[in-house]
Amino acid sequence: MFHGSYLPGDVTFLLKPLSNATLVDVAAKEQLIQSGTKHYSEMLSPEQQPSEAYMALFTQAWQHNGTRVAEDMLKLATMLDAAKQGAITLVSLARAGTPVGVILKRLLESVFQREVNHYAISIIRDRGIDAQAIQHILALGHRDDSIVFIDGWTGKGVITQELFTSITAYNQRHASHIDPSLWVLADLAGVASHAATQDDYLIPSSILNATISGLISRSILDENIGSNDFHGCLYYEHLAAQDLSRRYVDDLCQRAEQRAKQSLAPSGNTPDIARRQRVQQLMARLMLQHQVQHINHIKPGIGEATRVLLRRSPGLLILSEHATDDIAHMRTLATEKNVPVIIERDIAPYQAIAIIKDVHHAKS
Repeated sequence: MFHGSYLPGDVTFLLKPLSNATLVDVAAKEQLIQSGTKHYSEMLSPEQQPSEAYMALFTQAWQHNGTRVAEDMLKLATMLDAAKQGAITLVSLARAGTPVGVILKRLLESVFQREVNHYAISIIRDRGIDAQAIQHILALGHRDDSIVFIDGWTGKGVITQELFTSITAYNQRHASHIDPSLWVLADLAGVASHAATQDDYLIPSSILNATISGLISRSILDENIGSNDFHGCLYYEHLAAQDLSRRYVDDLCQRAEQRAKQSLAPSGNTPDIARRQRVQQLMARLMLQHQVQHINHIKPGIGEATRVLLRRSPGLLILSEHATDDIAHMRTLATEKNVPVIIERDIAPYQAIAIIKDVHHAKS
């Protein structure tokens, strides 16, 4: 069984560890993606340890926002405990969902005395969820109605829709009754079925890559993946000395368990149609205003925008004039990578939005 750098009881990754994968630098990857030569899931850019200045900002974010994240984790666990009867099968969407799933599993067991299993599987935009992994979970004897899908946050709602489409199709093919709903910490787009909050705040795990997610790469779906294989990944053993995955979940679980002793009342958010419409209108305005050719080039929210700065070719960073110190790390990354930054009055509900550089229509 494959657990990444987590404890065996925390999570099982239903991913195929690969000894090799197509590694290309960020600029070359962007050319291949935007030309349609390769899908983003067919290649990776090498992951390196962030700069000392960036890590200092991560540590600051962890110190300042750790308690809030822990409280939101406890809210989500409380909501899950109330909503599900019997054994719970958490299925995290790798990678961003994995730390959330690990903490939820621990809290459901320690605070609510629930029986919980936890798996992390791949879902890929335009390719869908790993059906082989879903089939494996069911073959292990887990009931289809015990499955709960977990992620960290929503951006525009693309993965939420991908999940719904994939699971609906899977249910039709296999006569199963898996709930395609998504449970997240922060539902910025108003599309998740259950969320602890709708605020765009800095979730520390959103601003690191493998070293906060069990040393696992983003999932891969290339020629190395056979029809009976799980989607693939790389295990970044060379980053083991910098790995914070266990320390992070240990710390947040401890904070959440302490908060649980104070009898936190369950609360949270459900899908928000008005917010969803507001997000769609904002995306349309930004596409027109900044001449964006494809909506996938707009990545809203602190988590998604940070990922653009870390592993894509950012063309522009838009910050709200009402942004808090939660975006300090983004200013550092933008300076390091010479990314232009503009301040806008109203990009609600987001604090930050990144626009990927259009490498085929960029002005010379």
